[in-house]
Amino acid sequence: MTDATLPYEHNRARRNVVVLTSAQAFLGAQMPMLFVVGGLAGQTLASNVCFATLPISLIVLGSMLAANPLSWFMQRAGRRAGFVLGAGAGATGAAIGAYGLYLASFPVFLLGSLITGIYMSAQGFYRFAAADTASDDFRPKAISYVMAGGLASAIIGPQLVKVTSQSMIIPFMGTYLAVVAVNLLGALLFFFLDIPRPPVPSEDAPKGRTRWELITTPRILVAVICAMVSYALMNLVMTSTPLAVVGCGFDEGNAADIVTGHVLAMYLPSFFTGHMIARFGVEKVVGIGLVILAAAGAVALQGVALENFFIALILLGVGWNFGFIGATTMLAGAHEPHERGRMQGLNDLLVFGGVTMASLSSGGLMNCSGGDAQTGWMSVNLAMIPFLALAGGALIWLAMRPADD
Repeated sequence: MTDATLPYEHNRARRNVVVLTSAQAFLGAQMPMLFVVGGLAGQTLASNVCFATLPISLIVLGSMLAANPLSWFMQRAGRRAGFVLGAGAGATGAAIGAYGLYLASFPVFLLGSLITGIYMSAQGFYRFAAADTASDDFRPKAISYVMAGGLASAIIGPQLVKVTSQSMIIPFMGTYLAVVAVNLLGALLFFFLDIPRPPVPSEDAPKGRTRWELITTPRILVAVICAMVSYALMNLVMTSTPLAVVGCGFDEGNAADIVTGHVLAMYLPSFFTGHMIARFGVEKVVGIGLVILAAAGAVALQGVALENFFIALILLGVGWNFGFIGATTMLAGAHEPHERGRMQGLNDLLVFGGVTMASLSSGGLMNCSGGDAQTGWMSVNLAMIPFLALAGGALIWLAMRPADD
Protein backbone atom coordinates (compact mmCIF):
# COMPACT_ATOMS: atom_id res chain seq x y z
CA MET A 1 0.00 0.00 0.00
CA THR A 2 1.44 3.38 -1.03
CA ASP A 3 1.18 6.62 0.88
CA ALA A 4 -1.24 7.91 -1.78
CA THR A 5 -3.75 5.15 -1.09
CA LEU A 6 -3.77 5.61 2.69
CA PRO A 7 -6.42 8.40 2.79
CA TYR A 8 -8.71 6.36 0.53
CA GLU A 9 -8.33 3.23 2.64
CA HIS A 10 -8.95 5.20 5.83
CA ASN A 11 -12.07 6.85 4.40
CA ARG A 12 -13.35 3.50 3.14
CA ALA A 13 -12.87 1.96 6.58
CA ARG A 14 -14.79 4.82 8.19
CA ARG A 15 -17.60 4.56 5.62
CA ASN A 16 -17.92 0.84 6.28
CA VAL A 17 -18.08 1.51 10.02
CA VAL A 18 -20.96 3.95 9.44
CA VAL A 19 -22.88 1.38 7.36
CA LEU A 20 -22.29 -1.43 9.83
CA THR A 21 -23.13 0.78 12.81
CA SER A 22 -26.42 1.71 11.11
CA ALA A 23 -27.15 -1.96 10.47
CA GLN A 24 -26.39 -2.77 14.09
CA ALA A 25 -28.77 -0.01 15.15
CA PHE A 26 -31.72 -0.76 12.86
CA LEU A 27 -31.52 -4.43 11.97
CA GLY A 28 -30.17 -5.21 15.43
CA ALA A 29 -33.41 -3.92 16.98
CA GLN A 30 -35.04 -7.26 16.18
CA MET A 31 -32.88 -9.10 18.71
CA PRO A 32 -34.15 -7.30 21.85
CA MET A 33 -37.65 -7.55 20.36
CA LEU A 34 -37.39 -11.31 20.02
CA PHE A 35 -35.67 -11.77 23.36
CA VAL A 36 -38.41 -9.81 25.16
CA VAL A 37 -41.35 -11.66 23.60
CA GLY A 38 -39.81 -15.04 22.68
CA GLY A 39 -40.01 -16.57 26.14
CA LEU A 40 -43.41 -15.03 26.86
CA ALA A 41 -44.83 -16.27 23.55
CA GLY A 42 -43.24 -19.67 24.14
CA GLN A 43 -44.89 -19.82 27.54
CA THR A 44 -48.31 -19.42 25.90
CA LEU A 45 -47.65 -22.12 23.28
CA ALA A 46 -45.57 -24.75 25.08
CA SER A 47 -47.32 -27.62 26.83
CA ASN A 48 -44.58 -27.59 29.49
CA VAL A 49 -43.42 -24.25 30.94
CA CYS A 50 -39.89 -25.66 31.29
CA PHE A 51 -39.64 -25.18 27.51
CA ALA A 52 -40.79 -21.53 27.55
CA THR A 53 -37.38 -20.22 26.49
CA LEU A 54 -36.90 -22.89 23.81
CA PRO A 55 -37.71 -20.37 21.01
CA ILE A 56 -34.78 -18.22 22.13
CA SER A 57 -32.59 -21.29 22.45
CA LEU A 58 -33.38 -22.26 18.86
CA ILE A 59 -32.50 -18.76 17.63
CA VAL A 60 -29.09 -19.21 19.20
CA LEU A 61 -28.82 -22.81 17.96
CA GLY A 62 -29.60 -21.60 14.43
CA SER A 63 -26.88 -19.00 14.83
CA MET A 64 -24.40 -21.63 15.94
CA LEU A 65 -25.24 -23.94 13.03
CA ALA A 66 -25.06 -21.08 10.52
CA ALA A 67 -21.73 -19.64 11.73
CA ASN A 68 -19.36 -21.85 9.75
CA PRO A 69 -21.39 -22.01 6.50
CA LEU A 70 -22.01 -18.26 6.61
CA SER A 71 -18.34 -17.51 7.25
CA TRP A 72 -17.41 -19.80 4.33
CA PHE A 73 -20.00 -18.06 2.13
CA MET A 74 -18.71 -14.58 2.97
CA GLN A 75 -15.11 -15.67 2.39
CA ARG A 76 -16.11 -16.47 -1.19
CA ALA A 77 -19.05 -14.20 -2.03
CA GLY A 78 -18.17 -11.21 0.17
CA ARG A 79 -19.59 -9.56 3.27
CA ARG A 80 -22.43 -7.78 1.44
CA ALA A 81 -23.92 -11.00 0.07
CA GLY A 82 -23.66 -12.66 3.46
CA PHE A 83 -25.36 -9.80 5.28
CA VAL A 84 -28.22 -9.56 2.76
CA LEU A 85 -28.70 -13.32 3.11
CA GLY A 86 -28.85 -12.88 6.88
CA ALA A 87 -31.52 -10.16 6.67
CA GLY A 88 -33.56 -12.34 4.32
CA ALA A 89 -33.38 -15.19 6.80
CA GLY A 90 -34.46 -12.82 9.59
CA ALA A 91 -37.54 -11.81 7.61
CA THR A 92 -38.35 -15.43 6.76
CA GLY A 93 -37.94 -16.62 10.33
CA ALA A 94 -40.15 -13.86 11.73
CA ALA A 95 -42.84 -14.54 9.12
CA ILE A 96 -42.87 -18.24 10.05
CA GLY A 97 -42.96 -17.28 13.73
CA ALA A 98 -45.99 -15.07 13.11
CA TYR A 99 -47.65 -17.95 11.25
CA GLY A 100 -46.90 -20.26 14.17
CA LEU A 101 -48.64 -17.83 16.51
CA TYR A 102 -51.60 -17.68 14.13
CA LEU A 103 -51.85 -21.48 14.14
CA ALA A 104 -51.06 -21.68 17.88
CA SER A 105 -48.43 -24.23 16.81
CA PHE A 106 -45.33 -24.43 18.98
CA PRO A 107 -43.38 -26.55 16.42
CA VAL A 108 -43.99 -24.02 13.61
CA PHE A 109 -43.06 -21.18 15.95
CA LEU A 110 -39.84 -23.00 16.82
CA LEU A 111 -39.01 -23.50 13.13
CA GLY A 112 -39.23 -19.74 12.63
CA SER A 113 -36.92 -19.22 15.60
CA LEU A 114 -34.35 -21.62 14.18
CA ILE A 115 -34.28 -19.79 10.82
CA THR A 116 -34.02 -16.44 12.62
CA GLY A 117 -30.72 -17.72 14.00
CA ILE A 118 -29.18 -17.25 10.55
CA TYR A 119 -29.75 -13.49 10.95
CA MET A 120 -28.27 -13.56 14.46
CA SER A 121 -25.17 -15.27 13.07
CA ALA A 122 -24.85 -12.66 10.30
CA GLN A 123 -25.13 -9.83 12.83
CA GLY A 124 -22.29 -11.41 14.78
CA PHE A 125 -20.03 -10.88 11.76
CA TYR A 126 -20.66 -7.10 11.64
CA ARG A 127 -17.88 -6.64 14.18
CA PHE A 128 -15.42 -8.69 12.13
CA ALA A 129 -16.40 -6.86 8.94
CA ALA A 130 -15.56 -3.55 10.65
CA ALA A 131 -12.01 -4.83 11.14
CA ASP A 132 -11.59 -6.01 7.52
CA THR A 133 -10.62 -2.62 6.06
CA ALA A 134 -9.42 -0.96 9.28
CA SER A 135 -5.79 -0.24 10.11
CA ASP A 136 -4.23 -1.85 13.17
CA ASP A 137 -4.70 1.37 15.17
CA PHE A 138 -8.29 1.88 14.05
CA ARG A 139 -9.38 -1.76 14.43
CA PRO A 140 -10.43 -1.79 18.15
CA LYS A 141 -12.22 1.53 17.68
CA ALA A 142 -13.98 0.28 14.53
CA ILE A 143 -15.22 -2.80 16.39
CA SER A 144 -16.37 -0.66 19.33
CA TYR A 145 -18.19 1.87 17.11
CA VAL A 146 -20.10 -0.88 15.33
CA MET A 147 -21.08 -2.43 18.64
CA ALA A 148 -22.18 1.04 19.79
CA GLY A 149 -24.87 0.94 17.13
CA GLY A 150 -26.71 -1.32 19.53
CA LEU A 151 -27.60 1.79 21.55
CA ALA A 152 -30.27 2.67 19.00
CA SER A 153 -31.45 -0.93 18.82
CA ALA A 154 -31.78 -0.90 22.62
CA ILE A 155 -34.30 1.90 22.31
CA ILE A 156 -36.03 0.95 19.05
CA GLY A 157 -36.54 -2.74 19.82
CA PRO A 158 -38.24 -2.70 23.25
CA GLN A 159 -40.31 0.35 22.32
CA LEU A 160 -41.57 -1.48 19.23
CA VAL A 161 -42.50 -4.35 21.54
CA LYS A 162 -44.62 -2.00 23.64
CA VAL A 163 -46.43 -0.77 20.51
CA THR A 164 -46.83 -4.12 18.75
CA SER A 165 -47.04 -6.94 21.32
CA GLN A 166 -50.77 -6.48 21.94
CA SER A 167 -51.60 -4.66 18.69
CA MET A 168 -53.39 -7.67 17.18
CA ILE A 169 -55.93 -10.16 18.45
CA ILE A 170 -53.20 -12.78 18.70
CA PRO A 171 -50.64 -11.59 21.30
CA PHE A 172 -47.11 -10.95 20.01
CA MET A 173 -48.04 -11.54 16.37
CA GLY A 174 -47.69 -7.82 15.60
CA THR A 175 -44.14 -7.90 16.99
CA TYR A 176 -43.11 -10.67 14.62
CA LEU A 177 -44.63 -8.88 11.62
CA ALA A 178 -42.72 -5.73 12.63
CA VAL A 179 -39.50 -7.80 12.61
CA VAL A 180 -40.26 -8.81 9.00
CA ALA A 181 -40.45 -5.13 8.02
CA VAL A 182 -37.23 -4.28 9.89
CA ASN A 183 -35.31 -6.93 7.93
CA LEU A 184 -36.68 -5.97 4.53
CA LEU A 185 -35.86 -2.28 5.01
CA GLY A 186 -32.56 -2.82 6.79
CA ALA A 187 -31.14 -5.04 4.03
CA LEU A 188 -30.92 -1.95 1.80
CA LEU A 189 -28.10 -0.58 3.98
CA PHE A 190 -25.65 -3.19 2.73
CA PHE A 191 -25.65 -1.82 -0.80
CA PHE A 192 -23.48 1.00 0.60
CA LEU A 193 -20.93 -1.41 2.07
CA ASP A 194 -17.49 -1.33 0.42
CA ILE A 195 -15.49 -4.34 1.56
CA PRO A 196 -13.50 -6.08 -1.20
CA ARG A 197 -14.32 -9.69 -1.83
CA PRO A 198 -11.43 -11.85 -0.62
CA PRO A 199 -9.21 -12.90 -3.54
CA VAL A 200 -9.33 -16.49 -4.70
CA PRO A 201 -6.20 -18.08 -3.19
CA SER A 202 -3.57 -19.23 -5.66
CA GLU A 203 -2.10 -22.71 -5.61
CA ASP A 204 1.01 -21.55 -3.74
CA ALA A 205 -0.85 -19.26 -1.32
CA PRO A 206 -0.31 -19.97 2.39
CA LYS A 207 -2.94 -22.36 3.68
CA GLY A 208 -2.78 -21.14 7.24
CA ARG A 209 -3.18 -23.15 10.40
CA THR A 210 -5.75 -25.90 10.78
CA ARG A 211 -8.71 -25.33 13.06
CA TRP A 212 -7.03 -27.45 15.72
CA GLU A 213 -3.78 -25.49 15.45
CA LEU A 214 -5.72 -22.23 15.69
CA ILE A 215 -7.83 -23.16 18.70
CA THR A 216 -4.81 -24.55 20.58
CA THR A 217 -2.89 -21.29 20.16
CA PRO A 218 -2.95 -19.92 23.75
CA ARG A 219 -4.08 -16.39 22.87
CA ILE A 220 -6.83 -17.62 20.54
CA LEU A 221 -7.99 -20.23 23.05
CA VAL A 222 -8.32 -17.68 25.85
CA ALA A 223 -10.06 -15.20 23.55
CA VAL A 224 -12.64 -17.82 22.59
CA ILE A 225 -13.19 -18.92 26.21
CA CYS A 226 -13.72 -15.33 27.39
CA ALA A 227 -16.05 -14.58 24.47
CA MET A 228 -18.04 -17.77 25.16
CA VAL A 229 -18.39 -17.06 28.88
CA SER A 230 -19.23 -13.36 28.45
CA TYR A 231 -21.91 -14.01 25.83
CA ALA A 232 -23.33 -17.20 27.35
CA LEU A 233 -23.76 -15.72 30.84
CA MET A 234 -25.31 -12.56 29.43
CA ASN A 235 -27.76 -14.71 27.47
CA LEU A 236 -28.45 -17.02 30.40
CA VAL A 237 -29.59 -14.15 32.60
CA MET A 238 -31.24 -11.97 29.94
CA THR A 239 -33.31 -14.85 28.52
CA SER A 240 -34.93 -15.53 31.87
CA THR A 241 -35.32 -11.86 32.87
CA PRO A 242 -38.77 -11.24 31.29
CA LEU A 243 -40.06 -14.45 32.88
CA ALA A 244 -38.59 -13.46 36.26
CA VAL A 245 -39.92 -9.90 36.11
CA VAL A 246 -43.46 -10.96 35.18
CA GLY A 247 -43.30 -13.94 37.56
CA CYS A 248 -42.38 -11.62 40.45
CA GLY A 249 -45.50 -9.51 39.96
CA PHE A 250 -44.44 -6.86 37.45
CA ASP A 251 -45.82 -6.42 33.92
CA GLU A 252 -44.54 -6.74 30.35
CA GLY A 253 -43.88 -2.99 30.20
CA ASN A 254 -41.54 -3.28 33.18
CA ALA A 255 -39.78 -6.20 31.50
CA ALA A 256 -39.35 -4.18 28.28
CA ASP A 257 -37.95 -1.21 30.23
CA ILE A 258 -35.44 -3.45 32.04
CA VAL A 259 -34.33 -5.00 28.76
CA THR A 260 -33.97 -1.48 27.32
CA GLY A 261 -31.68 -0.53 30.20
CA HIS A 262 -29.75 -3.75 29.75
CA VAL A 263 -29.21 -3.35 26.00
CA LEU A 264 -28.23 0.31 26.45
CA ALA A 265 -25.65 -0.85 28.98
CA MET A 266 -24.44 -3.47 26.49
CA TYR A 267 -23.60 -0.87 23.86
CA LEU A 268 -23.12 2.53 25.53
CA PRO A 269 -19.60 1.67 26.77
CA SER A 270 -18.61 0.91 23.17
CA PHE A 271 -17.85 4.60 22.65
CA PHE A 272 -14.83 4.24 24.92
CA THR A 273 -14.13 0.47 25.12
CA GLY A 274 -11.78 0.69 22.14
CA HIS A 275 -9.91 3.59 23.71
CA MET A 276 -9.63 1.64 26.99
CA ILE A 277 -8.20 -1.35 25.13
CA ALA A 278 -5.66 0.88 23.36
CA ARG A 279 -4.61 2.50 26.65
CA PHE A 280 -4.71 -0.32 29.21
CA GLY A 281 -4.43 -3.46 27.09
CA VAL A 282 -7.05 -5.94 26.02
CA GLU A 283 -6.44 -8.46 28.82
CA LYS A 284 -7.17 -5.91 31.55
CA VAL A 285 -10.40 -4.80 29.86
CA VAL A 286 -11.60 -8.41 29.53
CA GLY A 287 -10.75 -8.99 33.19
CA ILE A 288 -12.76 -5.93 34.25
CA GLY A 289 -15.67 -7.28 32.21
CA LEU A 290 -15.62 -10.58 34.08
CA VAL A 291 -15.57 -8.78 37.45
CA ILE A 292 -18.59 -6.68 36.44
CA LEU A 293 -20.47 -9.81 35.32
CA ALA A 294 -19.84 -11.27 38.79
CA ALA A 295 -21.16 -8.04 40.35
CA ALA A 296 -24.36 -8.38 38.27
CA GLY A 297 -24.99 -11.82 39.71
CA ALA A 298 -24.31 -10.56 43.24
CA VAL A 299 -26.88 -7.76 42.89
CA ALA A 300 -29.49 -10.12 41.45
CA LEU A 301 -29.05 -12.45 44.42
CA GLN A 302 -29.90 -9.63 46.85
CA GLY A 303 -33.61 -9.63 45.96
CA VAL A 304 -36.32 -9.25 43.34
CA ALA A 305 -37.31 -5.61 43.72
CA LEU A 306 -37.57 -3.68 40.46
CA GLU A 307 -34.36 -1.78 41.22
CA ASN A 308 -32.48 -5.07 41.69
CA PHE A 309 -33.52 -6.18 38.23
CA PHE A 310 -32.51 -2.84 36.70
CA ILE A 311 -29.09 -2.64 38.40
CA ALA A 312 -28.25 -6.30 37.79
CA LEU A 313 -29.17 -6.14 34.11
CA ILE A 314 -27.26 -2.87 33.60
CA LEU A 315 -24.14 -4.41 35.15
CA LEU A 316 -24.69 -7.51 33.04
CA GLY A 317 -24.69 -5.37 29.90
CA VAL A 318 -21.51 -3.45 30.80
CA GLY A 319 -19.70 -6.66 31.76
CA TRP A 320 -20.68 -8.28 28.46
CA ASN A 321 -19.42 -5.23 26.54
CA PHE A 322 -15.96 -5.25 28.07
CA GLY A 323 -15.65 -9.04 27.99
CA PHE A 324 -16.97 -9.63 24.49
CA ILE A 325 -15.44 -6.65 22.67
CA GLY A 326 -12.16 -7.31 24.41
CA ALA A 327 -12.21 -10.98 23.41
CA THR A 328 -13.15 -10.06 19.83
CA THR A 329 -10.24 -7.62 19.60
CA MET A 330 -7.89 -10.23 21.07
CA LEU A 331 -9.03 -12.77 18.47
CA ALA A 332 -8.92 -10.36 15.50
CA GLY A 333 -5.23 -9.69 16.13
CA ALA A 334 -4.27 -13.34 16.64
CA HIS A 335 -4.85 -14.80 13.17
CA GLU A 336 -3.79 -13.99 9.62
CA PRO A 337 -6.13 -12.61 6.91
CA HIS A 338 -6.11 -15.90 4.99
CA GLU A 339 -7.23 -17.67 8.19
CA ARG A 340 -10.13 -15.28 8.69
CA GLY A 341 -12.97 -17.39 7.33
CA ARG A 342 -11.80 -20.52 9.14
CA MET A 343 -11.16 -18.89 12.51
CA GLN A 344 -14.11 -16.52 12.66
CA GLY A 345 -16.53 -19.29 11.75
CA LEU A 346 -15.00 -21.60 14.36
CA ASN A 347 -15.13 -18.83 16.96
CA ASP A 348 -18.80 -18.12 16.42
CA LEU A 349 -19.62 -21.83 16.27
CA LEU A 350 -18.08 -22.25 19.73
CA VAL A 351 -19.43 -18.98 21.15
CA PHE A 352 -22.99 -19.58 20.03
CA GLY A 353 -22.73 -23.22 21.00
CA GLY A 354 -22.12 -21.99 24.53
CA VAL A 355 -24.92 -19.46 24.23
CA THR A 356 -27.27 -22.20 23.00
CA MET A 357 -26.56 -24.28 26.08
CA ALA A 358 -27.06 -21.22 28.28
CA SER A 359 -30.42 -20.33 26.77
CA LEU A 360 -31.57 -23.97 26.93
CA SER A 361 -30.60 -24.03 30.60
CA SER A 362 -32.24 -20.68 31.32
CA GLY A 363 -35.84 -21.83 31.01
CA GLY A 364 -35.23 -24.97 33.05
CA LEU A 365 -33.43 -23.11 35.82
CA MET A 366 -36.06 -20.38 35.84
CA ASN A 367 -39.24 -22.45 35.74
CA CYS A 368 -38.26 -25.90 36.97
CA SER A 369 -35.60 -25.53 39.67
CA GLY A 370 -37.87 -24.36 42.49
CA GLY A 371 -41.40 -23.64 43.51
CA ASP A 372 -41.60 -20.00 42.45
CA ALA A 373 -40.10 -17.34 40.17
CA GLN A 374 -37.83 -15.94 42.89
CA THR A 375 -36.20 -19.33 43.53
CA GLY A 376 -35.71 -19.86 39.79
CA TRP A 377 -34.14 -16.43 39.41
CA MET A 378 -31.68 -17.19 42.20
CA SER A 379 -30.73 -20.47 40.48
CA VAL A 380 -30.06 -18.67 37.20
CA ASN A 381 -27.64 -16.25 38.83
CA LEU A 382 -25.86 -18.85 40.95
CA ALA A 383 -25.15 -20.79 37.75
CA MET A 384 -22.79 -18.00 36.64
CA ILE A 385 -20.13 -18.79 39.25
CA PRO A 386 -18.23 -21.77 37.74
CA PHE A 387 -18.06 -20.21 34.28
CA LEU A 388 -16.72 -16.92 35.58
CA ALA A 389 -14.07 -18.93 37.42
CA LEU A 390 -13.16 -20.72 34.17
CA ALA A 391 -12.75 -17.50 32.16
CA GLY A 392 -10.90 -15.72 34.95
CA GLY A 393 -8.54 -18.65 35.36
CA ALA A 394 -7.86 -18.77 31.60
CA LEU A 395 -7.06 -15.06 31.54
CA ILE A 396 -4.65 -15.38 34.47
CA TRP A 397 -3.00 -18.39 32.79
CA LEU A 398 -2.44 -16.35 29.61
CA ALA A 399 -0.99 -13.42 31.56
CA MET A 400 1.50 -15.72 33.32
CA ARG A 401 2.81 -17.25 30.08
CA PRO A 402 6.03 -15.93 28.49
CA ALA A 403 5.37 -13.05 26.12
CA ASP A 404 6.62 -14.91 23.04
CA ASP A 405 4.24 -17.87 23.48
